[in-house]
Order: sequence, then structure tokens, then C-alpha cells
Amino acid sequence: MKKILLISMLMFMVIATSSAQTTTMLSDASLNQSDNPFFNEWKTPFGVPPFDIIRNEHFIPAFMAGIEQHNKEIEVIIANPATPDFDNTMEALDASGKFLEKVSSVFFGLNGANTNQQMQEIAKKLSSILSKHNDDINLNSRLFDRVKIIYNTREQVKYDPDQLRLIEETYKNFVRGGAGLDSTGKIKLRELNKEISMLQLTFGQNLLAENNSYKLIIDNKGDLSGLPEDVITTAAQAANADTATKGKWVFTLQNPSIMPFLQFSDKRELREKIFTAYTNRCNNNNPRDNKQIIEKLVRMRDQKAKLMGYPNFAAYVLDDRMAKTPGNVYDLLKQVWTPALAMAKKERDDMQQIINKSADKFGMMGWDWRYYSEKVRRARFDLDEETVKPYFKLENVREGIFYVAGKLYGITFKEVKDAPTYYKGVDLYECRDNDGSLLGVVYMDFHPRAGKRGGAWCGSYRSQSYQDGKRVPPVMTIVCNFSAPSGDKPALLTADEVETFFHEFGHNLAGLFRNVRYQGIGGVPRDFVELPSQINEHWAFEPEVLNVYARHYLTGEVIPQTLVEKIVKSGKYGEGFKTTEYLAACFLDMDYHTSAEVYKNLDVLKFEAASMDKIGLIKQIPPRYRSTYFQHTGGYMAGYYSYILAEVLDADAFQAFKETGNIFDQATAKKFRTDILEKGGSKDAMEMYVDFRGKKPSIDPLLENRGLK
Repeated sequence: MKKILLISMLMFMVIATSSAQTTTMLSDASLNQSDNPFFNEWKTPFGVPPFDIIRNEHFIPAFMAGIEQHNKEIEVIIANPATPDFDNTMEALDASGKFLEKVSSVFFGLNGANTNQQMQEIAKKLSSILSKHNDDINLNSRLFDRVKIIYNTREQVKYDPDQLRLIEETYKNFVRGGAGLDSTGKIKLRELNKEISMLQLTFGQNLLAENNSYKLIIDNKGDLSGLPEDVITTAAQAANADTATKGKWVFTLQNPSIMPFLQFSDKRELREKIFTAYTNRCNNNNPRDNKQIIEKLVRMRDQKAKLMGYPNFAAYVLDDRMAKTPGNVYDLLKQVWTPALAMAKKERDDMQQIINKSADKFGMMGWDWRYYSEKVRRARFDLDEETVKPYFKLENVREGIFYVAGKLYGITFKEVKDAPTYYKGVDLYECRDNDGSLLGVVYMDFHPRAGKRGGAWCGSYRSQSYQDGKRVPPVMTIVCNFSAPSGDKPALLTADEVETFFHEFGHNLAGLFRNVRYQGIGGVPRDFVELPSQINEHWAFEPEVLNVYARHYLTGEVIPQTLVEKIVKSGKYGEGFKTTEYLAACFLDMDYHTSAEVYKNLDVLKFEAASMDKIGLIKQIPPRYRSTYFQHTGGYMAGYYSYILAEVLDADAFQAFKETGNIFDQATAKKFRTDILEKGGSKDAMEMYVDFRGKKPSIDPLLENRGLK
């Protein structure tokens, strides 16, 4: 059940496809199967996808065959004359759809990491078909009747804990998927799901196109004032890739390009220009504008929530998460917002003082923040990013991450040299447990390109499962947009990028360690999923860890202790800005999905302004994601708060290590692995946390970590 829901969540798509088109696609599904790698055994290292022979034309036939096979598997369950029981219904349903899941994992993984126009068109063609298939299962009354019989008699049978969990989760997901609606409600739900998926897909494709369309072209060397050498070299390389800009310098809206420009460029008018382009993505009244899409999305999500019996979409979403209610989310956000905003104002005032001492006095704006924050950091801590970056060579950071994982859990990583990859420079690593057994493999894909969406994420091309009583190891993937090699310099990461790498690797560890019998209980609530990633960040800048991986890329010199001390001392500087911009986006996300007025003639820009005015956001800080490029609303949808709730957990959980006097305490690490990382969703999230910690979490460690207490 959850596998199909996952496919639906990952799609971010749907557009109408006529029944004639659907029939044609289904009739073509069986053509040339012998030449289609999805219909053949993958004789690759560890059974990874044969990326080197997978072509775009293979996807639609494989999807159609997967849907057809899944439908037959469902029909076998429904047609079984035997009384519904765990084996013939629950276990059979959980095991169904494997071929479709196999195809989906590859397609949607590649569509995020290495897409092209043809893949995006395929996504559009498939979208309504997959939406319909998802609803056909969720709304199948005969299938739900069998599930309901098992659910209603669950206390009369002695089930294993994970079996009981699967029964309860499957029943709940059917109900949340609309199985209890009458025929009219089911028809309406299908229409809403189809349209919502279409809008989410279009939103994301518009943003990808907008990110790729903008270039700040500089042809005057004097306009490069203040920029570090490697930033200039990278901009020159980007310019030379196009004959129209050859010999110039090009800056884009990708983070490794725009962020150092805002941080170091002495040219305030150019900082304003690129900052304005960045904060107005998909808000330019062109074919890529997302304002009307947002208006339709929030209206249809609200209709869906009310159809399901909830007052608003946030209430519907949160009912299945740790936070439970919108009120609980707002209470948490407000606890952190007040001290964070106060700190942000103090940071702003510190920077304004520097501006006031300059010859050209002006009121500070958003495009000035990173530039003057860097000046304050240098003055106050005698620390600048360019001094630190040479110690953060990408390959060294990777080895540091492997070191931390090895010391905590006794696992090892080794590069796989002969495995197929989907892009040059993407590498595969095998991970083995301390007894030598294979935990899984992980692809690592680090640098920006036109076919990759922005940000960083961890996913899988094959999730952990069991087959014939044996654990099937996962094929994980970490995808980032880190600074690329520049000239004769290797890829040197910023401190933020180092933290991001540790973060995504934490997700990867959760995927590698997961050990659940049933796919339907493999996932965890959205607001719990960030715990493994965020706790892993805590080791990134610990002096003991820095001394292992932070080595100068030229000399091999270990990072000097004086520099480590500066990094530690400056660690909380800038938390006001970072916390405030993040929380502002959380409030905006929640407001869109709780406000009763938002759906009546919604003006997106006015609504956003009112939302930010309500919390007192200062004009120098926009929310981390403004509405028109807030792609998290496609997947999180009233759930962007998840990171701060997870931070309450991760700060408290790391405290468990610190309380032992050893951040690598083996007993604590083993308990975290067995009580949380291995469990997936086989137990209630808070119960898992209490099993590990012995108590519910406190918010105090979070406030202390961010310097807000």
C-alpha cells in the first residue's frame, strides 16, 4: 500500500492523457521487451540499475507492464475465495507491485538528478496514468473490505509486532486514501488527485527552467572586485562553455555560483541584480510563472482536506505525523521564532554599523546580508571562508564522513570501480557491516548541471526489502549541488556544504541500516525522517573529527588548532539569519494550508507579504523559499516545519552521546542504530525515540545549539 503512495508522492506530476493515448501506451507495453533492460535480469555489480543501457524509450513500456502486472496481483488477492487473513491479503498486498516500484525508482531518481526534455515529456504522459492507478488501489472497495476484516479482528489473532503494525498502517492508509468515501466522493477525489499532481509537476518544471534561464554576464574585469580566485575561474569556465559569452564571466542562480557572489562581490548593484533575480524566480509573469499554479494548488488541497473530513489541508496532513495538529506546529515555531528574530535584528544592527562607518552610507538590504556578514565574521573571529575552504577538499570530507560512520557503527566503505553510472563523475560505494556482510551500496553525485534540480537529497534506486526470507540490500543515492573543481583546484567545499554532506549521509545511513520485513512499514513520518540526517551533522565540526579529515589540499597539513578554535567560536554566528529565514518559510507554508481566507481570490504576493508582516519578519531577510519557488510545498505540503521538530529530537539525541563524555560512545551508537535507524516505520516514531533516549525530548538543547538561549 505505502509503495504506491510513495510512487504518487515522488511523481510531483499529473497532466491529462486521453483514454485513446492510454490504450495506445498499454498496447505498446509488450513491444521489444527483449531489448528493454527492465524486462531482463540485471547482471550488474550488486544488482544496480544498468544505467549504461537504459534509454528513455524503455520507460513507458516498462511502466505499462508494471501497472498491468500490479493490477493482476491485486485481482488475485480480491478473487481469493478464502477468508481474508494476513498471508493471503496483507502480505500479498505488501509484496505486490515490485516491478512497478523497480521502474519508478529508476525513472524518478533520474528525473531529479539527470533529466532532459524527453524525460519531462515522459513524466507528463505517465502522470495521469499513475495517478489513476494509485486511486484504483486506494479506492478499491473489494480490496478495502478484505483489509477491514483483518483490521477489525486484529485483537483476536496473535500477530508479531511488525505484522500488527502493517495491518494498522495499511488500514489507515486506505482510509486516508479515500476508501471510506461514497461513490461521488471517490470521483471527486480522483479529479483532485489528478489535478494536484499535474500542478506539482508543472511547478517543479517551471522552477528548473527558470533556474537554468538566468545568467549574470560580466564583461568588465573590474566588476569582479572582491571575488575569490576560484569563484572567478568557475565563472570563466561557465562563460567559455557558450560561444556567445566566451571570454567573459557568467554567474547563475545555482547555489555554488550565486551564494559566493553575494558573499564576496564588492559591486553592490550587481549583488542587487542577481539577488532580485533569485528571489523572483517563477514570479516574472512569463510562461514559467507559478503564481496561478499556487492559487490552484492550495485551493484544491483545501477541497481534498474537506472532502476527507478535515477543516484544512494542514490538519489532514498532520493527523498522520508526530506534530498531530497545526496548533502544535505553530506553538513550536513561535518558541524558536522570538529569540531567533531578536538575534537576527542584532546581526543586522552589527552590519549596519559597519555600513555607517563607510564613505557610502545606505540602509542595509537583502543583497547586502551575506557580504557584510562575512565582514563581521572576519572582524570578530578573524575567520573568513576562503581560509577554511582549502581544508575541505571534497574527497577528504567524504573520507571524514566514512570515518565517523566507521567509528560509530563499525561499518566500512569501498569504491566500486566497474559499476554503471548515469553521469560521468558519479561514483558508487559498497558498505559492509562489521561482520563483513553487505549493508548496501550508495551512489554519490556532487556537482550542479542543467539537468539536475537544485538542492541536495538522498534517495534510493532500490529500497531495503526481504525476499524468500533474505534481506535485499538497498541501492542508495546522495545527490548534491556542491562547488565543482575550478581550474587546477579540486572541489573545495564551504562549511555549509560540508554540513549538507554530513546531513544527506545521515539519511543514507538510515537507508543502509533499515531492516524491516514489510515494505508497508518501511517509511517514517515526514517530521521524523530528518532525525538521522540532522544528528549526523553534529559530528561535522567536532575538533576530533576535523583533525581527521580537514587537511590542506596542497600540503596535506592537518587543519591548525587555532583555526579549529575559530570555527568552533564562530559556530553560532549567523544563526539568527539562518533560523529566521527558515522559520519564515515554515510559517508561510503553514499559513497557506490553514488560512480560511487564502482560497478566496488569492493574490499570492499579497498573501505572502501579509504572512511575513504577521510574524514581524524584517525586510532584509526574505523567507528561505518565497512562494513561487517554494518547491518543498510539493513534497512537504504543510510539513516544512519538519526540520525544526527533527532538530528538537537530534539536539536532544546528540546530548545522549555527550552525556557519556564520548561522542563516539559505542553503546549509545548501537542503541541509536537498533532503536531508530534499523526500525524504519515498524513502530510509532515517538515510541522509538523514547526507547532510545529513555524520555521525551527537550527543546533546550536546540536553543542552546543555535545560541538562542
